[in-house]
Amino acid sequence: METISKILERAKKRSEELNLPYAGALTPQEAYEVLQKTSHAKLVDVRSQAELDLVGSVPSATHIEWAFYPGMVANPDFATHLDMQVDKEVLVIFMCRTGGRSHNAAVTAAKLGFTEAYNMLEGFEGEANAQKQRTLINGWKHNGLPWNN
Repeated sequence: METISKILERAKKRSEELNLPYAGALTPQEAYEVLQKTSHAKLVDVRSQAELDLVGSVPSATHIEWAFYPGMVANPDFATHLDMQVDKEVLVIFMCRTGGRSHNAAVTAAKLGFTEAYNMLEGFEGEANAQKQRTLINGWKHNGLPWNN
């Protein structure tokens, strides 16, 4: 098992290489290890409620929708809910379906003063294959990490 400091160092290096405005970018396995080994880490799932209902969720994740289904209308209260539900002193990892909305959430969090905001790459379902199907190429589920139907 790798130390948390090594995992976060690698995540921060990814962030620097990609010129990201937040602390770092974690793979699903790295995110899981950080959550298991760090009492001050929190996973925030920014997928829509419909996605949670249809695809599944991660136990103990905080849920704050980035956008609402149908139509994926932006949640105008995302920043307010984040401020109310997550302490700025914790390490916060954002997750969505594939990593796009969670990137936007991490950007927003950094602007709000969350200094340890991380995006989880690949997301819950992972990337789509050439036919645009979610066939567990990568992502939280593909890695066999805990989730509920």
